[in-house]
Amino acid sequence: MIHVSKLTKYYGDYAAVRNVSFDVPQGQVVGFLGPNGAGKSTTMRILAGYLTASSGKATIDGLDVFWQPVEVRRRIGYMPESCPLYPEMRVVEYLRFRAGIKGLHGGDAKRRIEYVLGRCWLTDVRRQLVGTLSKGYRQRVGLADVLLNNPPVLILDEPTAGLDPGQIRETRKLIRELGQQHTILLSTHILSEVEVTCDSAIIINRGQVVAAGRLADLKPQRQSLEEMFIDLVERDATVKA
Repeated sequence: MIHVSKLTKYYGDYAAVRNVSFDVPQGQVVGFLGPNGAGKSTTMRILAGYLTASSGKATIDGLDVFWQPVEVRRRIGYMPESCPLYPEMRVVEYLRFRAGIKGLHGGDAKRRIEYVLGRCWLTDVRRQLVGTLSKGYRQRVGLADVLLNNPPVLILDEPTAGLDPGQIRETRKLIRELGQQHTILLSTHILSEVEVTCDSAIIINRGQVVAAGRLADLKPQRQSLEEMFIDLVERDATVKA
C-alpha cells in the first residue's frame, strides 16, 4: 500500500533523510520509530505531500506521491504532531468545513461528522470553541478530521501526544480497530504503544532505516522493544562515529 524507495531530502547541505526504503503492506499498522531528529516527520510530510523529496520515489495505493499528489491526498488521512486547527470555530463547525473541503456534502457529510464525533469522544464538546479545548481534545479533533472521508491510508504523527492515560489507552484501542479497515503508518516516541498497537516496525536513525520487520522478528528473545531500540541506535552511532 505504501512503497518508499531511496527517498532523500536535503535542507541545504544537510540530509534529513538519506536513501530511505520501506514498504507498508495493506491492512497493517506499522510503527515508525526513531530518536528526535531521525527523519520521521520529514518522511511523513513527504508521503503526505507537504514536502518534496530531493530524490527517490514514493507511492501510495499505486499512485506516485510526486506526480499524482491530488489523487494521493484523496486516499490518505494525515495527522501531524501539532494539528493546525482554527481556534475561532466550534468543533462541529470545523468538521463541517473540513468535510466540504474533502468533497462531503449534505447527508453524507452529516453522517460522517456524527460518526467521527462519537468515534473520537468529541460529542460532549461539539459546540465548544476549538481554541478553548485542551491539547488532548485538539488531538482528538485532528484525528476526527483525518477520519472524515474514510481514507484507506492513515499517516499519524504522534497521535497520543498530550492525552491523559485514559485517553491514551482508548486511542490505542481505536488505532487497533482502525487497523482492521485502514493501512496505518504510526510515528510515536512511546515504545510500549508500538507493542500494543502495531504489527510491524520501521526504525530510522540519522535519516536512514536501521531495522524493519514484524515485531516478533525484530526483537531477540527475552529483550523488550525498548532494549532492542536502544541497542540498534547506539550500535548505529558507534559504527558511524
